[in-house]
Amino acid sequence: MNFDYSEDQRALQDTVQRFVARDYRFEQRRAIRDAEPGWSREVWQGLADLGVLALNIDEDYGGLGYGPQETGLVMGAFGAALLLEPYLAAAVIAPALIRRTASANFQERWLPDIATGASIVVLAHADARQAPVTEIGGNLSGRKAVVAHGGCADLLLVSARTADGGTGLFAVTSGAEGVHLRDYPTLDGQRAADIILDNAPATRLDAGGAAEAIDAALDIGLAALCAEAVGIMDATIAATTDYLKTRQQFGQPIGRFQALQHRMADMLLHLEQARSMSYLAAMHCTDRNQAARQRTLSAAKVTIGQACRFIAQNAVQLHGGMGMTDELILSHWFKRLTAIEMSFGDTDFHLQRFARLSRAA
Repeated sequence: MNFDYSEDQRALQDTVQRFVARDYRFEQRRAIRDAEPGWSREVWQGLADLGVLALNIDEDYGGLGYGPQETGLVMGAFGAALLLEPYLAAAVIAPALIRRTASANFQERWLPDIATGASIVVLAHADARQAPVTEIGGNLSGRKAVVAHGGCADLLLVSARTADGGTGLFAVTSGAEGVHLRDYPTLDGQRAADIILDNAPATRLDAGGAAEAIDAALDIGLAALCAEAVGIMDATIAATTDYLKTRQQFGQPIGRFQALQHRMADMLLHLEQARSMSYLAAMHCTDRNQAARQRTLSAAKVTIGQACRFIAQNAVQLHGGMGMTDELILSHWFKRLTAIEMSFGDTDFHLQRFARLSRAA
């Protein structure tokens, strides 16, 4: 199977890599992380000017009409740079969901704004155990916990239990009456929010089939997350290789020790397996057959989750105690890889889902 990139895809990748190398160096990222609100609107507008916010939006609405392969290239570059801005939530998952559920008028209102960076739209889906969001008379009440980048959203796409016991998707303006948000940083430096809805006004988007549309959009997001992980693991191995070449012990670089060479070989093996599964996830994340699609994505997430843990932990061990210091980017890669392994369902969840779907196939 040919995984070579086209000339346009390579140009896109080079453009994003140059942007992060120039405008998103590690010191700049730390400054953004440590200041309120924990992400940069200036960077967000810079991404819009590059056109990457428009990748997953149809040309009819001011987008570029690209797909998961191009998104994967962008996410790989953002992974190595540890982007704090809400690209996955707002420029990948939200457009995919709007395209599958919303009316043409709604798409015409919001998709061009997403493409230009004028508006940020994110999905609030996973219900808290004690207070799932319910819809009564067109208004929503309940709670959503740990909504990725919920605090920076202009519009929330909220899944809720409807009167007939099904699932509906509703648009809620962040500043509307009855909407309360608590924004906070997560372990990996990203932002999340707990959202409390108290009879908040909402507009229903879907005409049925919201659960399937949400699953489809999240599967596209999962493939993008896999690409991000590969970008981080690639950078982690490169940095560890450089360290082994320069760190001296017993009068020679520690990279000459055979035991450490074997570890690096194992790390590279995990990386290449993860890279191949990331390509597979990008190729199949839009398949119409939900069971087959999710089986493939679970296989990818298991392989990549195991690689995240193995590569991150071994890289820190090979660096010694300094590997976990805040001053070294390696510790931040470690935290992000740990978070990725737990996101969109952890390795155990996807292993069980793969086994269940394989038995049913």
